[in-house]
Amino acid sequence: MPELPEVEALRDFLDEHLVGRVIVRVLPVAISVLKTYDPPLTALEGKQVTAVARHGKFLDLATADGPHLVTHLARAGWLQWKDRLPDGPPRPGKGPLALRVALEDGSGFDLTEAGTQKRLAVYVVADPAEVPGVARLGPDPLAPGFDKAALAALLAGERRRIKGALRDQSLIAGIGNAYSDEILHAARMSPYKPAGSLGDEELTGLYEALRATLTEAVERSHGVAAGRLKAEKKSALRVHGRTGEPCPVCGDTIREVSFSDSSLQYCPTCQTGGKPLADRRMSRLLK
Repeated sequence: MPELPEVEALRDFLDEHLVGRVIVRVLPVAISVLKTYDPPLTALEGKQVTAVARHGKFLDLATADGPHLVTHLARAGWLQWKDRLPDGPPRPGKGPLALRVALEDGSGFDLTEAGTQKRLAVYVVADPAEVPGVARLGPDPLAPGFDKAALAALLAGERRRIKGALRDQSLIAGIGNAYSDEILHAARMSPYKPAGSLGDEELTGLYEALRATLTEAVERSHGVAAGRLKAEKKSALRVHGRTGEPCPVCGDTIREVSFSDSSLQYCPTCQTGGKPLADRRMSRLLK
């Protein structure tokens, strides 16, 4: 799933390629992707793009005196920029194409989604705050005012494990499964640690790991073409998605805990005092 660094890189890319250009056509291919109907998609046509913003994992294209096109790429969605779009309208079918935006000079972009679980979402709204997912977002962890005290206030009284708290978009915006693994590894913290039990030293370590991990990921992605962002993210991850590989810090084997629709990765030596975490789902499968 694209998370804060990749969506920020897409925002930066689109800010360069879209702002000042006029949308001439918005073509829905998968009708299920459109989550609003008023204003209609046609309200974007003939409008100049004035700004591109990011809200957590949401992309927000603002038009002059017109609506916003807000997109959430979900788990398998992506944006593919094309200097020259194909001639003729796209044909609905079983392919990954969900929506096409064409500009006056023949360029534009496609929103695509792989797999069978279609969760990519597009909204056309007068104000991004009308999108429920945007309205419930917590603070952005890279915002200037997000300091250690702000993180401590968010985690105070939390009964959830720190892994789940970091992924909660209403608590902190933009962090998903991959970067929560990376942050906790950098902080040398167990993903099962109760979020509300952190001492001052642990809070300091977590805050510094959070800011450094996300900042470095954004910097790595800056200037990378949209089509290469996924590969850039995967190549830089230290523990997420690397089950069975050696930890780049200590050399221990990276372990995994599986859930119904996701998994987490961690290093026992760096994060859990050398003890593997309970993985009841895998234990059942091995019986």
